[in-house]
Amino acid sequence: MSLATDMTDTVKTPGAIDGGNVVEVRNVTKFYDGDIHALDSVDLGFPAGQMTTLLGPSGCGKTTMLKIIAGLLEPTSGEIFVNGKQVTGPGPERAFVFQDFALLPWATVLRNVAFGLELRGDSKAEREEIGRHYIAEVGLSGFEQKYPHELSGGMRQRVGLARALAVNADVLLMDEPFSAVDEQTRRKFQEDLLHLLSAEKKSVIFVTHSIEEAVYVSDQIVLLSPRPGRIHSTIRPDIDRGISPDDIRRDKNYLDTVETIWQDLRKYLD
Repeated sequence: MSLATDMTDTVKTPGAIDGGNVVEVRNVTKFYDGDIHALDSVDLGFPAGQMTTLLGPSGCGKTTMLKIIAGLLEPTSGEIFVNGKQVTGPGPERAFVFQDFALLPWATVLRNVAFGLELRGDSKAEREEIGRHYIAEVGLSGFEQKYPHELSGGMRQRVGLARALAVNADVLLMDEPFSAVDEQTRRKFQEDLLHLLSAEKKSVIFVTHSIEEAVYVSDQIVLLSPRPGRIHSTIRPDIDRGISPDDIRRDKNYLDTVETIWQDLRKYLD
């Protein structure tokens, strides 16, 4: 039995899919260039209204899985369903927050945030009202007319998050969104993200290499094996979210879960 099984309150059998999922991955396999086996027969459910993190060794297929769910990549075999509908490409019920921000360099913060609404055909007045709301939500009021090159990396990532929230998608897909910022900013982002999502009630699929980050932000952690990625275990951290952020990071359950996941992962590095 894995150490993760000993230390968590609930662990699903790899391959199990329960009801109440906003996203379901069914028997997904992915090959690149015919011979690079990225994912192998993955069955996985993502509960509605919760944050699920994909965690595992480098090259295990985390970002590949995220892009397949987004409709940016096609699986070699298998199917993805969002709200019971099969995914055949990108759709308005999913929004992607990229690791490298992916902002329009020639557009202001306001236009970047409202860009998805512009593509959708919303009126200028409506999209600017929504854009300003989410700019305020991510703490960037006063920067509406600035351009990406005038912002710090952390501020640019906040713009990317505001843009994803503005389109009111059911599912947010976040690919290592805090990897390009310093540790202090990263911790503040984690806290702000949890606060924001508690109000927005979104379903989030999050990719990170950080065990500490995964345990801190997640309702559910899916641990993947090395390539080809398979489900090693599914972990639900037993953490009291009612205590302060600093107390969470000192909490025995938090620390024990971090150590448990590390012990499970380190055997892949030996």
